[in-house]
Amino acid sequence: MTDMVLSLKDVDLTLQGNAGPVEILRGISLAVPRGETLGLVGPSGSGKSSLLMLLGGLERATAGQVLALGHDLTALGENALARFRRDHMGVVFQSFHLIPTMTALENVATPLELAGRRDAFERAEAELQAVGLAHRMDHYPAQLSGGEQQRVALARAAAPRPDILLADEPTGNLDGPNGQAIMDLLFGLRDRHGATLVLVTHAPDLAARCDRVIRLADGEIAGEDRHRAEAAE
Repeated sequence: MTDMVLSLKDVDLTLQGNAGPVEILRGISLAVPRGETLGLVGPSGSGKSSLLMLLGGLERATAGQVLALGHDLTALGENALARFRRDHMGVVFQSFHLIPTMTALENVATPLELAGRRDAFERAEAELQAVGLAHRMDHYPAQLSGGEQQRVALARAAAPRPDILLADEPTGNLDGPNGQAIMDLLFGLRDRHGATLVLVTHAPDLAARCDRVIRLADGEIAGEDRHRAEAAE
């Protein structure tokens, strides 16, 4: 496939630690076609979350090139990067990052309002209904369970209809039943909006649902496995 939504070419990431420079990623080359679900797996410290941050423009590569929808993220300034993420990406973290003084509805609608969407609250309401929270829209984060807070975070990420959906351990803070529900919702949102999904996970059952899985070790790509995409050929 030539319609690549994300592309990394010989990417390195070095961060400054207390004892000096630390190599996080080395020589990463990766292409993600439109509509693919890509899982990033590997032991703790292998560079999974750092790679996801590079794909989202939340970390800047030390060397190499990061392309998203044809835009070179390594060449964009911070304001341009923020606008690109706002217009094209949705990000879900292990920690929910909800604003505690806002209701669930306001948490989802506020980023849309800041982006100038006139239908911000209508769209936020529709996304909260889609994740099963029609009855909790006026509740604050402290009044919601962990699973409900992650549903709000999913709705917030999906509401702008992003081309790219990034998820970093989206079930990491949840128990089994809640984690399974969030997995189902995440893939449901991907299917409904047609987004390209990249997720970091330690959960084998979540990785198994991806079209392709990249295995990282010591900051390098150690291998890959294909699942549904291969089966569909």
